[in-house]
Amino acid sequence: MSTASSLITKVYLEERVKLLEDEVFELLKAYNIPIAPYAVARSVDEVPSMAEKIGFPLVIKIISPDIIHKTDVGGVKLDIWSKQEALIGAQEITEKVRAKNPQARINGFLLQPMMPKGIEIIIGGLHDPVFGSIVMFGAGGIFVEVFRDVSFRVAPLSINEAIEMIEEIKTSAILKGYRAQPPVNKQAIAEIIVAVGKILDEHPEIESMDLNPVFAYPDKAYVIDGRIILKKPSIHR
Repeated sequence: MSTASSLITKVYLEERVKLLEDEVFELLKAYNIPIAPYAVARSVDEVPSMAEKIGFPLVIKIISPDIIHKTDVGGVKLDIWSKQEALIGAQEITEKVRAKNPQARINGFLLQPMMPKGIEIIIGGLHDPVFGSIVMFGAGGIFVEVFRDVSFRVAPLSINEAIEMIEEIKTSAILKGYRAQPPVNKQAIAEIIVAVGKILDEHPEIESMDLNPVFAYPDKAYVIDGRIILKKPSIHR
């Protein structure tokens, strides 16, 4: 059984439909999708030692099967510069999450270095009852909410089709470089799009996936955060 299939089976056995944050990264790694470095602390007490391994500055994110949008419940802490700040940050995250959602299970914390700012993009997809596996690409950051600037393709798809997706969005000019910002690596983005299409095509159990943000640079692209939701078991059967 593949890594992805094993993860999906584990989630169903635990009567969940949302992959945990570290499970999402494990699945992406199985498809050679580049992700930001990370470490997992399974308790508040483990956070300082994990923080030291990652290095500073870093970001701390809650890991919970019951929270979809981490920032909405105070589940993210940015610009952590020391082990003490990391400990306090994890404690504050726990308090805020408990206040907003007392029933939420807290499975730990995901720690990541503060990555250099790249051009933010979003890559995702879903299973449509008519068209099957659909892949989505769009501009990230404020453009996601303001312009809804996205393109779609049916999976699986080729690198050329992925590049067409990139060039179709209205804000594609930003990816080509502007002012002092150099152009990003379209090939690197296209490879992630193709891999997402492959994941969706090979795992119809996935209802939706959302890699947001993905930071695009002149030489590479990294997934910074992601969410994968499975179909409910009744639908799955």
